[in-house]
Amino acid sequence: MSEGLNYKFLVDTFFVALSGVPIALAVTAVALLIALPLGFLLALTRINRIPILNRFAQIYVSFVRGTPIIIQIFIVYSSVPLLLDSFFTKFNITMNIYDVHPIWYAFIVFSLNTTAVLIEVFRSALGTVDKGQLEAAQSVGLTNPQAFRRIIIPQSLVVALPNICTATVNLIKATSLGYAMSLQEITLKAKVAANVGYNYVEAYIDIFLVYLILCGLVEYAFKLYEKRLRKYKPANA
Repeated sequence: MSEGLNYKFLVDTFFVALSGVPIALAVTAVALLIALPLGFLLALTRINRIPILNRFAQIYVSFVRGTPIIIQIFIVYSSVPLLLDSFFTKFNITMNIYDVHPIWYAFIVFSLNTTAVLIEVFRSALGTVDKGQLEAAQSVGLTNPQAFRRIIIPQSLVVALPNICTATVNLIKATSLGYAMSLQEITLKAKVAANVGYNYVEAYIDIFLVYLILCGLVEYAFKLYEKRLRKYKPANA
């Protein structure tokens, strides 16, 4: 048995784990770029009760929130290549789908998962804005897109931002499951380094520290942005 922590390995592997941060941030950024507008639009369909889209959004949110993200990863990572391979074979397309970098599957999984979370975030946030403000904006000649951009969205963002921050932090932490797709992110890099000398305790401490620092910095950035948005907060709120 080990006599104690291997501090040299602990320090060295911290930087190995740190080298996986760009991948984790890339997946997070792409997922948010897709999920933010898509989640907002689907939230509008729920608020306005657009028949087919509203029902689709309800089922979609229930499915994603009701299944573990690791299962979603396994489904996408195993089924999408099989479907595409069958499609390519049928139409004589010469492409080896199994050579596709796993980061593309990560983009799909985490975008779909985060969209479901943000639908509910935006739905609740938009519900806090008085409908009379949209009518008032229309009465002074603003179009709906102008009213949303100048009045509705800034006010709803004030309410939504803490939940968007939570969703972003959870997304960053969820990227640790990318190891299931052989994605060279923080967790996989540290675990591979630990395989040589079975220094798994040190590796997990390094993973813990990297995610703690990364998520702390993201939360701080959101707090700074939240201060800038306070001017849109209603006086009676």
